[in-house]
Amino acid sequence: MYEGIVQDLIDELGRLPGIGPKSAQRIAFHIVQTESFDVTRLSEILRDVREKVRFCSICGNVAEQETCSICRDPRRSPATICVVEEAKDVVAIERTREFRGLYHVLGGAISPIDGIGPDDLRIRQLLQRLADGVVTEVIIATDPNLEGEATATYLTRLLMQPGLRVTRLASGLPVGGDLEYADEVTLGRAFEGRRVIEH
Repeated sequence: MYEGIVQDLIDELGRLPGIGPKSAQRIAFHIVQTESFDVTRLSEILRDVREKVRFCSICGNVAEQETCSICRDPRRSPATICVVEEAKDVVAIERTREFRGLYHVLGGAISPIDGIGPDDLRIRQLLQRLADGVVTEVIIATDPNLEGEATATYLTRLLMQPGLRVTRLASGLPVGGDLEYADEVTLGRAFEGRRVIEH
């Protein structure tokens, strides 16, 4: 424990997701000890983020306007929607440069333990987007964990309708991984998703 304002800074940093006590302490001391660290700039950016960033009215991705840059892009295919849990998942998929459709951000995953049910997610908005019949495929790209699987199963049942193809991202062994370290679920998925090797 440190005195006064230094401990307050460590406590506040420690409240951020993914930052434990040691990381919070390391960041706090970096801010305190590094004279070139621009605290004013950081505080301005934090204030701007809070004031200017919102969620896209169409897909739920982060945006600085009413709609995000992906929804505004006329080169994107409106026939395919990729459903993800969080806005950070959009960034991960965009980095692959493999997907040219649109997104739908649910805002989480079904988790009864945490009190999150289907009504707490942006599922109703997804159904509204599908109502006009333009979308021909929905790709479910929720996380391959218990909550993500529950969400994918719920969505699959809900979306089964004529003329709409519902797919799930494949999951399995990571590149560079060893079989001996893979868990049973990952190995099982790898076997389910195996494909024929073309000659």
